[in-house]
Amino acid sequence: MTHLRQQMIDAMIVRGFSARTHESYLSAVNALANHYHRSPVHIRIDELQDYFLYLVKERGLSAASCRLYLNAIRFLYREVLAWSDFDVPLPVPKRPQKIPELLTRAEVAQIILAPDNLKHRTLLMTCYGCGLRVSELVAIKMGHIDGERRLLRVEQGKGAKDRYVVISETLLTQLRRYWQHYRPAEWLFPGQSPHQSLTITTPQKIFRAAKHGAGIQKHGGIHSLRHAYATHQLEAGLPVHQLQRLLGHRQIQATLRYVHWLPQQHGSQPHADLLANLEQRHGRRP
Repeated sequence: MTHLRQQMIDAMIVRGFSARTHESYLSAVNALANHYHRSPVHIRIDELQDYFLYLVKERGLSAASCRLYLNAIRFLYREVLAWSDFDVPLPVPKRPQKIPELLTRAEVAQIILAPDNLKHRTLLMTCYGCGLRVSELVAIKMGHIDGERRLLRVEQGKGAKDRYVVISETLLTQLRRYWQHYRPAEWLFPGQSPHQSLTITTPQKIFRAAKHGAGIQKHGGIHSLRHAYATHQLEAGLPVHQLQRLLGHRQIQATLRYVHWLPQQHGSQPHADLLANLEQRHGRRP
C-alpha cells in the first residue's frame, strides 16, 4: 500500500466515511493515477480538466458517476494533499432532475407478496415498512429491534449517523413470525454463515426477482421501496419534518423532493402502518 493511499484512508476514517465511500473514492483516485501512469501528486490542473472531459466523452460516464469521481478527487487534493487553493472548474454533466416511477401501494403489495420464501418476503417488508436504504437493511442485528417500544435502531446509516425508525404493528408481527421460523441469533438477515450479514447484492436480486414475478414493469431497484415508503407516508399525512428524521436526511431539502413528487398533500397524521391490510387486499398472508 502506498503512503498516499494510506493517508487517504486515514483521512476518510477520521471523517467517519462509510466502507462503501472508502471503496468508491479509492477506486476513483486509482483510476486517475492509472490513466496518467503516475501519482496524483504529479498530475497538473489542466490534466485533471482533460481527464474529466475524457470521462464524459470517451467513457460516457453518467452525471452521477462523474460527480463521484469529482468528489473523490476533490477530497484527495483538498483534504489529503492540503491544496488550499484547489478550486478547479472541472467539467461534469449536470445531474438530470427526474421524477422516479413511484410504486403505488398496490404494486408494493404485489412485490412483497411475490416471494414464497418467508425470509425474502420479510426482508422486503422490512425495507419498505421502515423506509431503509439497502445498506441499512443488511446491517440490522437482532439487538437493534426494540419490540416493546416498536422501534428499530439504524446504526451508522448514511453520514455515519444513528437513528430510530418506527416498526409498525404489522411488521412487528411479521418479524416475530420470521424469528420463530429461522431463529436468527446475531444478524436479522444472516448470509451464508450465521455470523455474516448479507451483501447488498442479495436484497437487490430478491427485489428484482419479486418485481419480475409480480409483473411490475416500472424502472428502479430496491431503493424504490424507500421512495415508496416516503411518498406513501406523506400521502397518509405524516409531517415532512418527522419524515426527515425517519429517513435520516441531514437536510430538509432532501425530504422536500418527495412533497414535490406528490400532486397533493393534506392533513397531519401520525406515522402510518403502510403494511396493514396489504394481505387482505390481495388475498394472501405475508
